Formats: sequence, structure tokens, C-alpha cells
Amino acid sequence: MNYRRQLLQASLATALLGPFARPARADRDDGDYRILQARYGTDDRNVDVTPRLRELAREDRRVRITNDLFGVDPAPGHRKTLRIFAQGPDGRTRTFDYEEFSHVDGNQFIGWGRGNWGQDNWNGGWNGDRRDPEVPRRNGDDGDYQILQARYGTAERNMDVTQRLKELARRDARVRITNDLFGADPAPGHRKTLRIYAHGRGGDDRTFEYEEFSHIDGNQFTGWAGGNWGDSNWRGGWHGREERGNLRILRATYGASGRDWDITDRLRKLVRNSQSLEVYVDNQLGGGDPYPGQRKILIVSYSFGNGPAQEVRVEERDTLRLP
Repeated sequence: MNYRRQLLQASLATALLGPFARPARADRDDGDYRILQARYGTDDRNVDVTPRLRELAREDRRVRITNDLFGVDPAPGHRKTLRIFAQGPDGRTRTFDYEEFSHVDGNQFIGWGRGNWGQDNWNGGWNGDRRDPEVPRRNGDDGDYQILQARYGTAERNMDVTQRLKELARRDARVRITNDLFGADPAPGHRKTLRIYAHGRGGDDRTFEYEEFSHIDGNQFTGWAGGNWGDSNWRGGWHGREERGNLRILRATYGASGRDWDITDRLRKLVRNSQSLEVYVDNQLGGGDPYPGQRKILIVSYSFGNGPAQEVRVEERDTLRLP
């Protein structure tokens, strides 16, 4: 009798508990979204952490977001975010953001515990910009303009930052314009602008302007992420006109913190065919060390023919290129 009573009680418990009485799933991830990629950092500085997140997911743990977890701090001093890009059952992509020190619950993602997710050919950046996979992409960007040159500063004082911008573009970052980004302040005390000169598919030239502290979205430029742009033969100045006439070095100083040496004549002798100048900036160029122990800067005021005077600043151990 006791046995029959126990059997009846067990059957009743099973009926009442229903799905809660089922054995626990090994994977515990019947979510609606399949992960495409995971990135960690800020808008300006972020890294792909998909493989590392996959390792953590296989441990089937509830993940707490920290630098130590991913073994990197992509943006020191800034609060970071784990951004997960995932595709839903309707084929649409959704972004899941998790602030630093918060937790990720993998149960909402398909295949979380098995780690069978992430697409190596998914080309979304931090902003999740992804085109139709059937349409070939050119280095992650389908812009209409090819960059010729980039200059940063003001009309009176500006410098060529094409090479530096290339380095940033290869990271596929959404670039925020600051002095620190370019490693120099060409016009102290003045609000500066990044000017990008570009050539359109239709043959037209256009100037794009970005105020200091604003952002650039590189997707409008052809070859942005690949960095395969820039025309070393393009002689446009700040106003985007093709500069004509001979290169004239108006004044050049080398030094730091008020200890500057005038090396105008030295630079004038290095101008090639009255048209261009390319030289490595160091104490040898300066004729000595005007301020031992300090990082020096070369400041050059120049013009082409009768054109307006322009200024460029180049730090020690960098290369001066004019135009």
C-alpha cells in the first residue's frame, strides 16, 4: 500500500512540475539570436574578442565583463562596453551592449555553450555596419570618394596628417578628431579642423570638413579600412587648390619650450628641384641639440609660388614631407 501511495505521489509531482521536472540541458542555450561577432572597448578604440568569448562560453559560465577577462584594455581610463552583434530568426541583426563590470547571460544566444558561433567573414565594425553578403566589399567600405590628402589645423597653421589617418583607418575605427590623435597641435588656442580632400567617382573633387572633437565615418570613402588611398603627387593646400610655383621655405625652427634654433637656410638647401622636400627630423638636421632630454619639434612656414603661407609642425624622429 505504501508503495502504491509513493508511486501516486511521484506521478502527481511530475504532473504539477511539468517542464521544471525535465533534466537540465547540458548547453542551456535555446536563445533566439546567433552571435556574429563580439567587440570590446569604446567607439574610438575597440578590439575583436569573439574567440575569447567563445572560450568563456564553452565553460557555460555567466560572464562578468572586465579587462582581465579579455586580457586587454583597449581604451585605458575609459569605461568600456562589450558589444555583441547577433542575427535573429527573422534574419535581422541586433546589437547587445554590456557595460564594463556587468554580466552576460548566454542563455539568450543560440549555441552559447557549444561555442559554435561567430562568423570570420562578417564585416561589421563597432557600429555594426554590414552590407549584403552577396555584394563584394572593398576593404569594408563602399564609399564614393577616394581620399587624396588630409590636413589638420587652421587656414594659417595646418599640417599633413594623411599617413596618420591611414593608420587609424586600418583599424576600421570611427575616428574622433583631437590633437592627441594626430600627436600635435598645429594651432594652439584655436579650434581646429580636419580637412579631407577626395576625388569622386564622377571625376569631381570635394572637401570634407570635420571640426575638432567630432567624428569621421569612413564608410563614405573608398578603400578606407585598407588604407590604400592618398596621392603623394597631389599638391593641394589648405584651400584644396593645386599649388603652383616653387616651394619656398619662409622660416624653420627646431627646438622645444622656447629653446629654438633657426634652421631656415639649412632646410632651403634640402629642397629638391624647387618643388618638394622630404627629410627626417632629428638633431643632425637641427645642427645639434638645442634642449637635451626634451622631445623637439620642427616648425616650418612655407608657401608655393605666390600662394598663402602655411605652417607644418613635425616632431623629432618623424619625417617632414612637403607638399
